[in-house]
Amino acid sequence: MALAVQLPTLLYGLRLQPHEETRQQQLEVWADLFLKYLKDKNRFSLSIGDQNSPLFHNESLKRRLSPEFVLTILGELERTGHANPLDKRRQEWQVYWFTLEDYGNMVYDWVQVTGQTNTICTLYEIASNEENSHLGFYGVDEAVLLSALRLLEEKGRCELIEMDGSHGVKFF
Repeated sequence: MALAVQLPTLLYGLRLQPHEETRQQQLEVWADLFLKYLKDKNRFSLSIGDQNSPLFHNESLKRRLSPEFVLTILGELERTGHANPLDKRRQEWQVYWFTLEDYGNMVYDWVQVTGQTNTICTLYEIASNEENSHLGFYGVDEAVLLSALRLLEEKGRCELIEMDGSHGVKFF
C-alpha cells in the first residue's frame, strides 16, 4: 500500500522546520499522513505514549518521532478541527477523519434524505447500518459520533437521549 511507502520517506524529516511557510507545509503533510493512517487502520484515537506505532517509529531506519513532534502534529489536527485531547496532559487524543461538524452535517443530511425526522435512532443504527456503508459516517467510532451529535444538539437539530447506558437521538 502507498501509505507504507510514504512512512520511511517522511520519517527522514523529523525536525520541525524553522521557516514558517515550510513548517506549515510540513505540518500539513504530517497531519494528512496521520489521518490517512488512522483511517486505514479504522482508528479514532491516538496515544502519544505509543512510541512503537509504525506511525511514530520506522524500525528499518531506526528513526522515531519525538513525543513533542507528535504533539505538534496533533496540535495542527486540533487547529483544523480533526482532533481533540482526551486528557489534560494532552497524551490521549480523539482523532476525526472528518471534522465533527462535517460528521454532523453528513448524518443530518442522511436523516433528511431518509425521512427520519421526528424519529429516534440509536447510534448503532446510524454508524453500523449496512445500508449506510457508502456514507462518510459509516463505521465511525461511537464516541466521535456522539461528539458530532452534541454539536447538532447545540444547533437545535436533534436531542440526545440516554437509555440504559446507551444513547439514542431524535432529529428535528
